[in-house]
Amino acid sequence: MDIQALASSSSSTSGSSANPPPPEDAWFNTYLNLIPQWQSVHTEMIPVDISRVNQVDAGRLDVEMSAMLKEQLVKVFSLLKPGMLFQYEPELDAFLEFLIWRFSIWVDKPTPGNALMNLRYRDERAVEPRAKVRMGLEGPGLTISQKIWYCIATVGGQYIWARLQSFSAFRRWGDTEQRSLARRSWFLLQRIEGFYKAASFGNLLIFLLTGRYRSLIERALRARLVYGSPNMNRSVSFEYMNRQLVWNEFSEMLLLLLPLLNSSSLRKVLRPFSKDISSNSEGDDALCPICQATPTTPFLALPCQHRYCYYCLRTRCSASMSFRCSRCSEPVVAMQRHGDSVSNETR
Repeated sequence: MDIQALASSSSSTSGSSANPPPPEDAWFNTYLNLIPQWQSVHTEMIPVDISRVNQVDAGRLDVEMSAMLKEQLVKVFSLLKPGMLFQYEPELDAFLEFLIWRFSIWVDKPTPGNALMNLRYRDERAVEPRAKVRMGLEGPGLTISQKIWYCIATVGGQYIWARLQSFSAFRRWGDTEQRSLARRSWFLLQRIEGFYKAASFGNLLIFLLTGRYRSLIERALRARLVYGSPNMNRSVSFEYMNRQLVWNEFSEMLLLLLPLLNSSSLRKVLRPFSKDISSNSEGDDALCPICQATPTTPFLALPCQHRYCYYCLRTRCSASMSFRCSRCSEPVVAMQRHGDSVSNETR
C-alpha cells in the first residue's frame, strides 16, 4: 500500500538524517490516489438470485386471475344463445389479456401475480453499475417499445395462433384428401408448434439453471423479473392453516372409522334407534331393497332369507363375491327361489 510505503520511507529518512517530516497533505494525496481502487471494488453490481418458485407462481397466479375474470364475464352472457360465446372464445381471452396488460405493464405496474410475489419487470439492457448499490435491484422498468412488443407477443400472438389452429381444424387441412397447399400449411403449422415447444423446453432448463427469463418472450425482450422492494412484509394468517389441519385430522379419523361403519355388529347396535321400524318393516320386507319395487321373480338371499328380485340379487352377487345383504349386512352365500324349499341356487 502507498500509505505503508510512505510511512516506512518517512521513518527511514527520519532515522538516518534529520530531514523535516512529510508535508501535511501527504495523507490527503494518498487518499485521493486510493479512491479509484476503492470505487472499482464497491460499485460492482451485486448478483441477485430471484426465487424461481416465486416467478413460476407469479405466472400461475396471472393465469388464474385471467380465468376468474373469464368466468365472471361468461356469467354475464349466460342468458344469450347457448354456444354463441364459445365461437368468440379466442377474442374473449385476448380481450382479458389486453386488459391485464393495459392496467399493469403499460402503466409501469406489476401484473397481479407479480404484485403478490413482490416482483416487477426490469430492462436488463439498461442496467449499469452505480456508485450506490442497494441490493442489485436497481434499474429502470420496461421501455415503451418493450411494452408494445410484449403486448403483441402475448396478446396478439396467442390470439392469431388460436385462430389459425381452429381454422385449420375446421377446414381439415390435415386430411389426405385436401390439396397439397392446405397440407403443406398444416405441416408447416405443426413444425412451428413443435419448434416452439422445443425452444420453450430449452428455455425452461436454462431458467432452472440461471433463474432468469421464465419465457421466450421475456428472454427476447430482455425483460427480467426482479424484486420490487428489498423487504416484503408477509402477514401470514394462521386461520387457514388451522382449518386445513382440522380437516386433515377429521379425514384421517373418518378413514379409520369407515370400515367399522360397514360392519354388521354396528348396524345391529344402531338398528333399535332407527325410526318407524315397526310400522314399515312389513312393507319394506315385501319390496326389493335394491330397486325398491315388488319382485316379479322373488328370490331369497341365504342365510338371512330376505327377499330380492332375481336380477338385482344375481347381478350384485356376480359383481362382488363378498356381497352383503342390504337389510342386515349378512354375507350372502347362496340364493333360493321364494317358496321353493328344495332347489337352492348357489353363487
